[in-house]
Amino acid sequence: MGSPSYIDISVRKWERLNSLIPSEWRLHDRYIPSGMKLSPFDSVHKLDCFEGDTGSLLGVPRACGILSGKEVEITEKWDIRGLLYEIAAKRLSSEDVTLAFCKRAAIAQQLTRCLTEPLFTSALEQARHLDDYLQKTGKLYGPLHGLPVTVKDTFNIKGVDSTVGITALAFKPASQDAPLVQLLRSLGAIIIAKTNVPQTMAFLDSVNHMFGRTLNPLNRLLTPGGSSGGEGVAVVMRASMIGFGTDIGGSIRIPAMYGKLRVALKPVAGPIGRSIQDIDTVMKELVPRAEFFGHDCIPALWPSLSVPKKKLRIGVLGSDGLVNPVPVISHMLKEVSGILARSKEYDIDIVKITPPAVMKKCLITSARLMDVDGAGPLLDLLAQTEEPLMPYLRGRTVRRSPTSIDKLYALCAERDQIEIEMRKKLWSWPPPAASTSESSGNPLDAIICPIAAHPVPKHDTYGNLSFTTTFVLLDYPTGTIPVRNLTEADLKLEYSDQDKPLSKWDEQNRIFWKTDRKVYLNTPLSVQVVVPRLHDHELCQVMDMVDTALKRHYLGDSKAML
Repeated sequence: MGSPSYIDISVRKWERLNSLIPSEWRLHDRYIPSGMKLSPFDSVHKLDCFEGDTGSLLGVPRACGILSGKEVEITEKWDIRGLLYEIAAKRLSSEDVTLAFCKRAAIAQQLTRCLTEPLFTSALEQARHLDDYLQKTGKLYGPLHGLPVTVKDTFNIKGVDSTVGITALAFKPASQDAPLVQLLRSLGAIIIAKTNVPQTMAFLDSVNHMFGRTLNPLNRLLTPGGSSGGEGVAVVMRASMIGFGTDIGGSIRIPAMYGKLRVALKPVAGPIGRSIQDIDTVMKELVPRAEFFGHDCIPALWPSLSVPKKKLRIGVLGSDGLVNPVPVISHMLKEVSGILARSKEYDIDIVKITPPAVMKKCLITSARLMDVDGAGPLLDLLAQTEEPLMPYLRGRTVRRSPTSIDKLYALCAERDQIEIEMRKKLWSWPPPAASTSESSGNPLDAIICPIAAHPVPKHDTYGNLSFTTTFVLLDYPTGTIPVRNLTEADLKLEYSDQDKPLSKWDEQNRIFWKTDRKVYLNTPLSVQVVVPRLHDHELCQVMDMVDTALKRHYLGDSKAML
């Protein structure tokens, strides 16, 4: 008998991807990590090959010689607003900008396997069209004229595959563009590539048989997250100015800490950027126009970030009732709370809150809603090419009977009731615990909490999803802000004798701190910001204030706005 067809498809797909990287953009062998010298198939299974890959790759694009000095400047000097200004002033052409980012994306791919579909040829054609338009009319094509962006593999682009890491979907290009793609192009943005995801989008490590395992450029021993892991890597490697992923259980927020088959819990699209200002610049153009492209987008405006509330009331949620974070995460959250409370620039009232009892239901209800089809369609799709599940999914993904209509209605009703109870407990006044200040009478503006109950983990070991899935279930806008890197002092933190496990998930989470915790040294620590439903712009405002306060504390006033 011959080999399973998924192997042949994987080989052909990988060869096609490599053929789209010009020979003059190829890295010298000395720059390529040992883990990248594995085949995509071997990168799935031979995790021991990553043990020595702990150094950062962020400096390689600058050092490798593929980018000219001007191209290094184009990809590193400006934020989004500044780059768009240079293009509008004709000091930079769209073609030069696009070429620089395409080359940088090709470098990032060779270092990390972050791409699935390089779109370099079509991107450069679009850039030349934009330059001609500006030259002939004297006008910009749109407010994002010439902005290089990347999108997650899930977004359809006409003539391009959307495989979501499944071989049975390869070589079946989309017949039309996704609404987000249409919107971005109508504004003049240039999509230069699609980015890698987990097989089936069903777990938090971006790895599949066709494109292999995406590596974390800060430390290849650790996961870049998922399911928008390739997108997060592309942005941090400066392969694009901003990326777009999707999130149903943490798939944008988790890659930012280092977003399909049928489900009843709806994923949402969102940006991954290098600053709140970059996200704000793009969102103020997308949000007012989104209702004309997406049937599920509501009419909305996006006011300026520069009008913060006089007083900001932020709740601090240190646990979800199911899992207590490992000591370094709890310590970091207290540190952030103190910094915000002492902020001289902003008037911030910090409120310690306890998790509402109903919050413990969120994880289980979310899991049931995401599994209403019983995994049958997914397993049938894999069976078409005899493709095996990724190691992480084996034993976790099994065929079950689909949820009946009656049970589905009951689950939806349960979700609505959870949302009502959580709204009363989290956003009405007074909150469950007393404020740290004397003032009272106003509801919370936002909540800060962990993204995960553990630091950035090794490949295929991500733990409990309750801190991220909960807020998708509730339809609350959320975002991730980096705080600082984990230090030697953090490694010495321990659980207290009084700190007992809350659940089986809590017991499993403690393993992250009981095993070799030195692997977390110098990895990013981040917090999650949460606001009430439909308060998306307020989320960006609060994130901007929190981010600025943290930068002023850790970097000093001179670097606070970098």
